[in-house]
Amino acid sequence: MLVGLLSARIADRLAGSRGNPSGVLALDDEQLVAALAGTGKRHEAQRFLADFDVERTRTAIDAAGVTAVCRHSAAFPTRLLQLADPPAVLFTRGNAVRGLRELARGPAVAIVGSRKASPHGIEMARELGRGLAAARITVVSGLALGVDASAHVGTLAGQGFPVAVLGGGPDVVYPQANAGLHRRIAAAGLLVSELPPGQRPFRWSFPARNRIMAGLCEATVVVEAAEGSGSLITTEFAEDLGRIVGAVPGPALWERAKGSNGLLRSGAAVVTRTEDVLDELYGIGVARPPDGAEASDEASAAEGRPGTGSAGAAVLAAIEAGGGVDAASEASGLPVAAVRATLARMEDSGRVARDGLGGYVRRSS
Repeated sequence: MLVGLLSARIADRLAGSRGNPSGVLALDDEQLVAALAGTGKRHEAQRFLADFDVERTRTAIDAAGVTAVCRHSAAFPTRLLQLADPPAVLFTRGNAVRGLRELARGPAVAIVGSRKASPHGIEMARELGRGLAAARITVVSGLALGVDASAHVGTLAGQGFPVAVLGGGPDVVYPQANAGLHRRIAAAGLLVSELPPGQRPFRWSFPARNRIMAGLCEATVVVEAAEGSGSLITTEFAEDLGRIVGAVPGPALWERAKGSNGLLRSGAAVVTRTEDVLDELYGIGVARPPDGAEASDEASAAEGRPGTGSAGAAVLAAIEAGGGVDAASEASGLPVAAVRATLARMEDSGRVARDGLGGYVRRSS
């Protein structure tokens, strides 16, 4: 809550810089007051700390339809604790119980990029969101215009669980053009912020938001970004954490793709489809799939041949028999996450389709 009170002072402190708040947000309450508060504001901040009433604050947060999770809670996403300055509190709106569980139990992927994306960038973001959602990967983005919004739309279309990390309080709609999408994510996913309810965003809070996106995710994919794009701040945090960074290649002469192409020159993974992201996460198609399971034989799976050691064929057979992901996992010996990735690949290639209840059915040849 103190960060919200001192937000304007943080903005003053970072004026003229790129706005990266690293260092400032790592301070404890007393250090933050000392570093940022002017004479009048210092007294206000000190009174705030002295008069802080936990129960009254909880009541106000509940009234706003928001859930607060402090970093000492067992529900707090553990990957965020690897940040040099993890948020003291996450304020969430939506399905907090499911959202925090999804973030804890499996990999998440951040999809970021330009607010002024090309039609190709918009379509790529939407398809990556949809494909990852079909693989039951949690998709994270920042609810900005362009790539972010398209990734969320694709995730919703894929019946996935979208997570939006915001630059203002979780109940604050920004930009207003995304008001409808904000409501949809609140209903079907999770809105996350380190700023309290009602707090408007500041310039510094967007790079601060980016560190949370990188911290929550095993991989960050940049769909389209110019040089100096704020999206590249997210990849800097991801690289510092040793996480996967990928980028969608763009035409060499496009100004709007110079930043993302630069990531590729620096060694980022090339992403042209959902399968590329799944390969980075699980190693699908390499010699050692997850948990030592045997690699799926896609040719056998496509023809429905069982094949000795064909995990892919076992997955397909389980789906054909009316089983779900758990049944396919038991039949194939693959972990559930790998089964979901395999089914997403099969969906992309037209071998299976999603039914109306979130399960899968085999398509006829």
